[in-house]
Amino acid sequence: MIARISKKQLKFSQIACFITLQCAFLACQPAAAREYFNPALLGIDGPGKGITDLSAFEDGVGQLPGTYHVDVIINQKSAGRQDVAFTLQPDANGQNMLAPCLSVDTLKSLGVKTDLFPQLADKGECADLAVIPQASTRFEFNRQQLLLSIPQAAMDLHARGYVSPERLDQGINALLLNYNFSGSNSSARSHEFTDSDSYYLNLRPGMNIGPWRLRNYSTWSRNTSGNETQDNWDSVYTYLQRDILALKGQLTLGDSTSPSDMFDSVSFRGAQIASDDDMLPDSLRGYAPVIRGIARTHAQVIVKQNGYTTYQTYVPAGAFTITDMYPTGSSGDLDVTIKEADGSEQHQIIPFASLPVLQREGRLKYSLTSGQYRAYDNSIDKTYFTQATAIYGLPAGLTWYGGGQFSQHYQSLLTGLGKNLGEMGAFSVDVAQAWSTPQNEEKTSGQSVRARYSKNILTTGTNISISGYRYSTSGYYTLQDTLDTWRSGQDQNVIDRRRNRAEILLTQNLSQQMGSITLNAVSEDYWNSDKKMRSLGVGYSNSWQGITYSLNYSYNRNTTDNSNRRDDDNRIKTYNSDQIFSLNISIPLDRWLSHSWASYSLNTSKQGDTSHTVGLNGSALADQNLNWSIQESQTNRGVGNGGYASLNYQGTYAKVNAAYNYDHNQQQVNYGIEGGIVAHARGITLSQALGETSALVEAPGASGVNITNQTGVNTDFRGYTVVPYLSPYRENQIALDTSALPDDADVSLSSLTVTPTRGAIVRAHFNTQIGKRVLMTLTRSNGEVVPFGAIVNAENNNSGFIVGDNGLVYLTGMSAKGSLQVKWGSKSNEHCQIAFNLPDSFNNVNIIEMNEICH
Repeated sequence: MIARISKKQLKFSQIACFITLQCAFLACQPAAAREYFNPALLGIDGPGKGITDLSAFEDGVGQLPGTYHVDVIINQKSAGRQDVAFTLQPDANGQNMLAPCLSVDTLKSLGVKTDLFPQLADKGECADLAVIPQASTRFEFNRQQLLLSIPQAAMDLHARGYVSPERLDQGINALLLNYNFSGSNSSARSHEFTDSDSYYLNLRPGMNIGPWRLRNYSTWSRNTSGNETQDNWDSVYTYLQRDILALKGQLTLGDSTSPSDMFDSVSFRGAQIASDDDMLPDSLRGYAPVIRGIARTHAQVIVKQNGYTTYQTYVPAGAFTITDMYPTGSSGDLDVTIKEADGSEQHQIIPFASLPVLQREGRLKYSLTSGQYRAYDNSIDKTYFTQATAIYGLPAGLTWYGGGQFSQHYQSLLTGLGKNLGEMGAFSVDVAQAWSTPQNEEKTSGQSVRARYSKNILTTGTNISISGYRYSTSGYYTLQDTLDTWRSGQDQNVIDRRRNRAEILLTQNLSQQMGSITLNAVSEDYWNSDKKMRSLGVGYSNSWQGITYSLNYSYNRNTTDNSNRRDDDNRIKTYNSDQIFSLNISIPLDRWLSHSWASYSLNTSKQGDTSHTVGLNGSALADQNLNWSIQESQTNRGVGNGGYASLNYQGTYAKVNAAYNYDHNQQQVNYGIEGGIVAHARGITLSQALGETSALVEAPGASGVNITNQTGVNTDFRGYTVVPYLSPYRENQIALDTSALPDDADVSLSSLTVTPTRGAIVRAHFNTQIGKRVLMTLTRSNGEVVPFGAIVNAENNNSGFIVGDNGLVYLTGMSAKGSLQVKWGSKSNEHCQIAFNLPDSFNNVNIIEMNEICH
């Protein structure tokens, strides 16, 4: 017993002694600079077999040096995506890490004050960031982010959202065309109506050459009723435009409209240079009107601006909203005509309101316009005028602004002051003095006083309030008022001269439970007539348990009443008015029918017509780009019972729509198509409507791939498409839905960031590998498999593939035949080459399995 214990004690003593010696040996060694991984422990290659050089994976980020497409984030702010070369460099602790190679010019474009650190270029092409105190870099490989930390003293201070001019993309040279066609064919069902047809087409062709943008806007319409046909063709404008980054402005040559910050916007043919606020970071974007109205029946909506018909569509009965109108200028009230199915018309004015005039301290906004006054009917004598304006930001939240207009028949001067009131909002007030010489009149003078106010305008996104008031004396004419009197063969008294004008636009979210209200109203009266124009729209909307409902009221008084009542000058008065009220309810039916809703609407008007409409509507297809609607209505008189059905498809090459409706008096078919065409160096691409600024996506060979967050935008049969409506002078991210890639296609990067200038068509090129997917086992000429971790490079393919266990490597984008370069070390016997031919019998197989010998 004692002997056995002694043996156990001896055994334990030997083990303890061994452990002690090992610990003492380790304690005597210097601290390890890094962890070391022995590839032999993988048990892959076996004794005497080649071992891959895995030193790049032993520490640091554990990735090979090379060029990576990364998000550059400097001081926690994104600076876009770009290709950056990385090399293995030791850090302060001696550990290898992937360090970016950034040139001095690149650092300067990122906002670093490189002039303060001339030593940055001492080490050659890669700037030495160590010369900037406390500067550091970190590469987040998993997120593909390069994080730069630069002391604030070494950075140029830019406002949030600033984009360096060096990063702006002027786009490619291209020809482009936007088109929009709509038609309507009506068949009479009662003797009181006749058959009629209506067609409308607008074309917006253009050409981009470098920074220059050539644009045209033309419209054509034809209306046939019985045996009468009216055709109309208008060229709304043609202009040549480019940005001037140094002046933060746009140069325009040709037809355009003058800015409306101070004076009423005027159409001209000439030259203009004016500030572009979109070039400024976080600046207020231009105000865009939203058209809201109520149709008593299925109706045609026609929108005119500055005398031109710029938009035409068809809407079912009930409240409607139009947000995609393409305006012809920076201002000009929208004249909306709603042609009802019973032949009656509604007219309403949507004010193109202007905000209080404000600028940040030290900021100068300017415009200079000179050319011929241009009327939509070309009946005005070709009178030249010049307009100049300036707005300057003063301390204490004040802004001064002033300008003048000068022509042969008209001169005007204006000055004003704006004030930022903080939480109280903002206001501006100005006064104008004008000297006018109307046709067949003595020279006259007058004044105009205007005040504008806004609160929380476009800052929180939850509250928009614009209100304005303007008063003009009896002798005050605007430039347009004066020049319009010089029409050939017309009496200048026909021109209505504004006396008072008041307007308000309001959208207010009350709370999450109480919904929101909208209000738009405009009122005008005139010196030379007792006509009073009134337009009012009020709406309330809310939701409960997924059910949405809205109440809308509309009042308009500005249409001819056909009563033949005449004033002292024997002119027909225009005092007809109309009032409409509507209730709309929408109930989701997802429990029974996916992506669908049931709806009910009530419409009643002053004339006594009351209609009830029930319907179903929804969306279909994988991308939800097919919208459908079915409705049935009952009206107490007039049109009687009626029905409506529509389809709207938003596809790769265009957006198409079709609708059918009927009532007691007539039946009607509506249809339309809207799209764009881009002709570029690599072919012709059909697309949805282009918008002002767009991106041409190139993913050669990858057809039918959807662009993320773009309904119906897919690559065509060549792998090309257009992403419309990009934000100019801002970063725009374009991403491919890789789940929709064809079986024989892969992309190295699925997302790109572009920063276009205004009107540009920028190229977003995705590197695609088109070819077979191959699972290949690689064997060396001595019969051993290629070591684990070896890198395989294929010709005509930028991707590097890593060999896995037992010499197995997964290859994508492989051509029918070619060669592979395999490398697992720096010695002459640590690389080999493969010449391969994919077997024809595997053409229809997604992944080909094969063995190859590497020589």
